[in-house]
Amino acid sequence: MSTTVANATFSGCPVKTAKASPEGLPAVFVPIYDDNPLRTIRAPIVTIALIVLNVVIYLLELSPQGQISAASFAIIPQELFQVSVFGGPANGALDALAIPESYTLLTYMFLHGDPFHLAGNMLFLWVFGDNIEDAMGHLKYLVFYLACGIIAGLMHAVVVHFWSPDMAQVPLIGASGAVAGVIVAYLMLHPHVRVWILAFRFIPLHISAMFALGAWILTQFAMLLIPNVGPVAWWAHVGGVLAGAILLPFMRRPGVALFGRKPESAA
Repeated sequence: MSTTVANATFSGCPVKTAKASPEGLPAVFVPIYDDNPLRTIRAPIVTIALIVLNVVIYLLELSPQGQISAASFAIIPQELFQVSVFGGPANGALDALAIPESYTLLTYMFLHGDPFHLAGNMLFLWVFGDNIEDAMGHLKYLVFYLACGIIAGLMHAVVVHFWSPDMAQVPLIGASGAVAGVIVAYLMLHPHVRVWILAFRFIPLHISAMFALGAWILTQFAMLLIPNVGPVAWWAHVGGVLAGAILLPFMRRPGVALFGRKPESAA
């Protein structure tokens, strides 16, 4: 059963969320496990650190001070362009702290509206992020993740500012712009790996990543064509997908093949 989120709020105001398992319609799938061991790193320390950081920040959001100040760290498109992105804080109506608006392109991806929002994004990151960290190395993977999130947030802000100005004061929060970059990277690297998923949240299936992640990505683009489907920031998802697809070929380790191909032998 889907959940209605037309009245979703964050720090007492309506909010747009970037979430890997969008509410307001049945989830395409929930990932459980992938048959894809690590090859070059001992442990996905960056993926684990990102998950821990997201959880800690969410717990801080629950405090009285967190509830007051959290919206200062969300992307608000009108305020971002009011200061031409890099012009410092806009001191908007929701801002309890004077945070430069450009900083929110980074901070928004560590905020979440509720436990389900957090859990959905972190589950996708846990299942798929370790293999992308393995394919890039720790530092490049961290840069990749943050870059995908920043580009996702900026794409959302641009689209809303120029084409949906009535939504330009609604904060954007959530990690799945960044997670979308991880998802498309996994699809480009490991399309034939089989993953365990719960289709529509309760049907267990063991299928290739090509079908599971391909369906997720196609859904994000399809939802752009359907107006008013809950408070989900579809353009942030699409921005993350595009960023990940462009960045991956340049940020993978030498010898890491795309699309499941075997690396070419040296002559």
